[in-house]
Amino acid sequence: MKKTDRKVRVIGGGLAGVEAARFLSDRGLLVELFEMRPVRSTPAHKTGLLGELVCSNSLKGTDPQTAHGLLKKEISRLNSLVLRAARETSVPAGKALAVDRESFAAAITREIESDERIQVVRREVCEIDPHTPTIVATGPLTSDALAARLADMLGSERLFFYDAVSPIVDGQSIDMSRAFFGSRWEEGSTDYLNCPLERDEYDRFVRALLEADRVQAHAFEDARFFDACLPVEVIAGRGSESLRYGPMRPVGMVDPSSGRRPYAVLQLRRENLKGDAYNMVGFQTRLTYPEQKRIFSLIPALSRAVFHRYGSIHRNTYFDSPRVLNRDLSLKGYPRIFLAGQLTGVEGYVESASTGIYAAIGLLSGLRGRDLPVPPADTALGALIQYITEPREDRLQPSNINFGIMEAPVNIPKKRRKEIRLEREAMSFENWCHSLSGLI
Repeated sequence: MKKTDRKVRVIGGGLAGVEAARFLSDRGLLVELFEMRPVRSTPAHKTGLLGELVCSNSLKGTDPQTAHGLLKKEISRLNSLVLRAARETSVPAGKALAVDRESFAAAITREIESDERIQVVRREVCEIDPHTPTIVATGPLTSDALAARLADMLGSERLFFYDAVSPIVDGQSIDMSRAFFGSRWEEGSTDYLNCPLERDEYDRFVRALLEADRVQAHAFEDARFFDACLPVEVIAGRGSESLRYGPMRPVGMVDPSSGRRPYAVLQLRRENLKGDAYNMVGFQTRLTYPEQKRIFSLIPALSRAVFHRYGSIHRNTYFDSPRVLNRDLSLKGYPRIFLAGQLTGVEGYVESASTGIYAAIGLLSGLRGRDLPVPPADTALGALIQYITEPREDRLQPSNINFGIMEAPVNIPKKRRKEIRLEREAMSFENWCHSLSGLI
């Protein structure tokens, strides 16, 4: 490695960017980490902290028998900074890993700013030097200037989909006499606060949702939503019972005040360690603020709710990665420039973090003159990387990690399929790690 190659750049201080910066710093490289906030903010961020979470405070499930759990296990093996900070700042959320947002971002910011090999530069980057080893991890809210520059380099149109965030309610404003603690799946759990509705209350709520005023997209914008983050009013529009089979399903619930299962339930999850604020689980929305106040107050427990944050909608940017990225996440035609995070078409916090680590391994491999082996498709990381880089005829659609994109064992009896899948994943990932000797 040349002396001049010991200094690298990471653009973007989100989850992918901080993972990449820390990985490269731990291997002796000097990192310039560029973050434009707070000099220039975005439509969704509120602070200048690194690693600020926008849409939700949940990093999803931890069960190692699920795809999300497997991905967490794999990047823990790669010493993920994001997962370490998440566990240190976690709040009760059942089988999910949820965090106190402010504590989480503050912990990551401290870690990065105290690293002597990382220089945090607070300014917007509009140009990319193709000769300087660089990871671009500016996320779905990449500035127009940088997105346009990337589009010029790649010869690819920018692709957009829309994402929405859930409201946050002041805990003291909730009518606790109309709510109860409990989990759909864990008896005795107090991780969620449940707001029950009877049938007439549910029907009135759905009618109001369907008739409500919404924030409209501009005429030139193509309003497409990611399926896992559909606005609650869009779900309601798919049928009067759709919410009861989605975020308001009452499965596993018994209301102690009546001794029976409610017709529908809105779940609230602690937003912070103090428990004085709650996130409306699965209630991302594009309703106008006055309509959110009016309609969500139709839920009995929220009749006098005070909202710390209303739901909102923002444009997310990503590229058609199979057409513009190599398997190591470097740009085609620009071997020293890498993409990571949601720009690549992955969706989700942990998915973004994992591509930050992987892009950093790719950059380090190139500097040391080594080819980066792609993780096998029967691992969570390998499936994700192959999903966003495998050539295809149709345009890339953003995706979370899921078993549907992971390679499954064939000719295995159904009752042993999961067991064999997990055994093979563990062996494949460990073998891949061994192949990276000297890099991780």
